[in-house]
Amino acid sequence: MSIHPTVIIDKTAEISPEVEIGPYCYIGPQVIIEPGCLIGPQVVILEGTRIDKNCSIYPGAIIGGKPQDYKFKDTPSFVEIGEGNIIREYVTIHRSSEEGGKTVIGNNNFLMAYTHIAHDCKIGNQVVITNYTGLSGYVTVEDKAIISGYVAIHQFCRVGELAIISAQTGLSKDIPPFMIGEGRPCLIRGINAIGLRRNGIPPKVRLDIQRAYRILFRSQLNTSQALERIKEEIETGREIAHLISFIESSQRGIHKAKGLMEGEE
Repeated sequence: MSIHPTVIIDKTAEISPEVEIGPYCYIGPQVIIEPGCLIGPQVVILEGTRIDKNCSIYPGAIIGGKPQDYKFKDTPSFVEIGEGNIIREYVTIHRSSEEGGKTVIGNNNFLMAYTHIAHDCKIGNQVVITNYTGLSGYVTVEDKAIISGYVAIHQFCRVGELAIISAQTGLSKDIPPFMIGEGRPCLIRGINAIGLRRNGIPPKVRLDIQRAYRILFRSQLNTSQALERIKEEIETGREIAHLISFIESSQRGIHKAKGLMEGEE
């Protein structure tokens, strides 16, 4: 263990011997930090935060702060961070506003400088969130999504698996898996073809996703009609099944493409 003498650690915190903590950090009550973590200078980790092994946290990050939520009653709640995460300078991650609830960050994510993760967000694995992006409360981001800089995401929205969000986009609805979202208001611009190839999605599956995109966003069918047509015409492998399930379970609805879908509800 390498802990700088200026670090303040609450007596109830559990710090692995294989952790390095830089100058002027504060580690609060009931914090758990697993082996292999590197905590840079002036990091604040507050009560109820658990950080799994091999995470790197850069100067000025604040993790486990109280949620910015009027209904929060200062009840016990948590932040859980998986293994292998990179959390860059001045990232803020707030704990749940629900009693006993959790804000959850999965494994091997890259949260760039000044990212804000609000209360009760759920981040999957291998997600990239770029500088100055803000996620409001209860946002879900699925595995391998990429969110570019200066993106604002409304509370309760979802970003699907392997979706990509362009810089300065504003999300008020869901972005389905495998799609590209861009603009204010956000519009679906196509499928994330490069991301699909890089992640080993076979050509036939990529073609099926492209066909599903055309039915959803390049036809005059409403969403329910488009999903029925996809089920009838496209083989339902894992990716197509997930795309259908994601859209069917949407509470806020999905973003659309410009000038299309006039019959949409």
